[in-house]
Amino acid sequence: MRRILALLAFATLAVFLGILARKVPEPDLIAVIALTLALAGWDLATSSGGRRD
Repeated sequence: MRRILALLAFATLAVFLGILARKVPEPDLIAVIALTLALAGWDLATSSGGRRD
Protein backbone atom coordinates (compact mmCIF):
# COMPACT_ATOMS: atom_id res chain seq x y z
CA MET A 1 0.00 0.00 0.00
CA ARG A 2 2.85 2.38 0.85
CA ARG A 3 4.45 1.79 -2.57
CA ILE A 4 1.17 2.45 -4.40
CA LEU A 5 0.67 5.76 -2.59
CA ALA A 6 4.26 6.77 -3.32
CA LEU A 7 3.77 5.99 -7.02
CA LEU A 8 0.52 7.97 -7.06
CA ALA A 9 2.24 10.95 -5.43
CA PHE A 10 5.12 10.78 -7.91
CA ALA A 11 2.71 10.57 -10.85
CA THR A 12 0.78 13.58 -9.53
CA LEU A 13 3.99 15.57 -9.18
CA ALA A 14 5.11 14.56 -12.68
CA VAL A 15 1.79 15.60 -14.22
CA PHE A 16 1.83 18.95 -12.42
CA LEU A 17 5.40 19.68 -13.46
CA GLY A 18 4.66 18.52 -17.01
CA ILE A 19 1.81 21.00 -17.28
CA LEU A 20 4.06 23.73 -15.88
CA ALA A 21 6.78 22.91 -18.41
CA ARG A 22 4.30 23.08 -21.29
CA LYS A 23 2.80 26.40 -20.21
CA VAL A 24 6.15 28.06 -19.42
CA PRO A 25 8.71 26.51 -21.80
CA GLU A 26 11.84 28.21 -20.46
CA PRO A 27 15.03 26.13 -20.71
CA ASP A 28 16.10 26.92 -17.14
CA LEU A 29 12.71 25.93 -15.76
CA ILE A 30 12.72 22.69 -17.74
CA ALA A 31 16.17 21.86 -16.35
CA VAL A 32 14.94 22.43 -12.80
CA ILE A 33 11.86 20.30 -13.47
CA ALA A 34 14.02 17.48 -14.87
CA LEU A 35 16.28 17.63 -11.81
CA THR A 36 13.28 17.66 -9.49
CA LEU A 37 11.75 14.60 -11.15
CA ALA A 38 15.10 12.80 -11.11
CA LEU A 39 15.57 13.44 -7.39
CA ALA A 40 11.97 12.49 -6.58
CA GLY A 41 12.33 9.32 -8.66
CA TRP A 42 15.56 8.43 -6.86
CA ASP A 43 13.86 8.99 -3.51
CA LEU A 44 10.92 6.85 -4.60
CA ALA A 45 13.20 4.03 -5.72
CA THR A 46 15.38 4.03 -2.61
CA SER A 47 12.99 4.76 0.23
CA SER A 48 9.60 3.27 -0.61
CA GLY A 49 10.77 -0.32 -1.01
CA GLY A 50 11.15 -2.94 1.68
CA ARG A 51 9.41 -3.18 5.04
CA ARG A 52 10.49 -1.02 7.95
CA ASP A 53 9.40 -1.13 11.56
